[in-house]
Amino acid sequence: MKLWDKEISTEQRILAFTTGKDPVYDLELAPYDVAGSMAHAIMLGEAELIGKEEAARLVGALELLYQQAKEGKLSLDPGVEDIHSQVEMMLTQTLGILGKKVHTGRSRNDQVMVDIKLFLRDEIKEIAGETKKLALALLKQAERYREVLMPGYTHMQVAMPSSFGLWLGGYAEALADDLSFLQGIHTVVNQNPLGSAAGFGSSFPVKRELTTRLLGFEDMHISSVNAQMNRGKTEWYVGSGIAAIASTLARFAMDSVLFMGQNFSFISLPPELTTGSSIMPHKKNPDVLELLRAKCNRLTATASEVSSVTGNLISGYHRDFQVLKEIIHPALEELYSCLEMMLYVVERIQVNKNILDEDTYLYIYSVEEVNKKVKEGVPFRDAYREVASDIDKGRYRPGRDHAYTHLGSIGNPGLKEIEAKLDKAYGSFRFVNMEEQVNALSTYFEKS
Repeated sequence: MKLWDKEISTEQRILAFTTGKDPVYDLELAPYDVAGSMAHAIMLGEAELIGKEEAARLVGALELLYQQAKEGKLSLDPGVEDIHSQVEMMLTQTLGILGKKVHTGRSRNDQVMVDIKLFLRDEIKEIAGETKKLALALLKQAERYREVLMPGYTHMQVAMPSSFGLWLGGYAEALADDLSFLQGIHTVVNQNPLGSAAGFGSSFPVKRELTTRLLGFEDMHISSVNAQMNRGKTEWYVGSGIAAIASTLARFAMDSVLFMGQNFSFISLPPELTTGSSIMPHKKNPDVLELLRAKCNRLTATASEVSSVTGNLISGYHRDFQVLKEIIHPALEELYSCLEMMLYVVERIQVNKNILDEDTYLYIYSVEEVNKKVKEGVPFRDAYREVASDIDKGRYRPGRDHAYTHLGSIGNPGLKEIEAKLDKAYGSFRFVNMEEQVNALSTYFEKS
């Protein structure tokens, strides 16, 4: 039996097509579906839509299902459409008619939506933690090599002196900015849609404030219409967060691949992190960084993929939304894998400490020459032209001194300030411990 079954026989090939890959991704949602049902059952008891003793029995049976789901022992029986059907069927098998009462006052629409919200809330927590780890690893390497100079580039031309402290610290700060962006997304995700039913509310006196508190949501979607419109928009927000972090990783991977080339030789990786060539015995290829670049570049399109599915839909539920699982779930898994691998690589990067001794970088201190003249009283534009003329006529004799002292320069890369910014960004999340929430749900009637 389907949750929507009205004794109408739908063709099997239609069912197979419309079910799609839901059975795969629904198992990832299973613990959250059960947790949402626990909160809903408690609310039904408190709203006197079922007896409190009945609600307590539902919660007890659901607690056992939650443990099965967490241990990976909850699966879909043959012919069962989705995890929501499976859970209700198992409750009915265990509790009889009482199991059929669990769906009172809700639709599969808000049931699915709360599952997705709870799942994504946990996923953001994991991604944020891995992002912070990577940023801290970059800061550690930045501190280690903060005094080692390297060329800075504009237009892919040698520009001014930079340093590994500045370069690595810059990427750490970029990840801190990504975390701030992700925190805003987490705030939107962390809103309760339960009680909005099919997007128009319920004639039952459901207590939405109660389920909001029980599930640890920071807030609720007030309008039932907006709660349902967040299906698709929630995935788009999360896709944008994925894209932001992936963009930072892809750019760092590109820098690193370039800087490992023999024409640059700024950095290197231990041989065991590289791969060889089938015919060239000297090759030590940065395949790991190239694949990180490719995977992360692809991830930057995640939000666009979501938009390609939802872009022309009117308000209300559409089955199109089901396809979003096939976009978001793999993207989250891919990003997590890329963050872990990038951390492994960053911790093992080795730096060339004598880069600027090469004649290639003869003119890298030309701005310093201009600034010296300015300090001697020459107007900046005149000083600029004098140094440019000396370079053109072969009279330029570069110095090797620099006088950078301001925050965010090679003399003061601001690594402690970046770490403080990172801590602030990460600390602004209002993370929820799902296990603690479920424990509170399971003992709700004992305490009351």
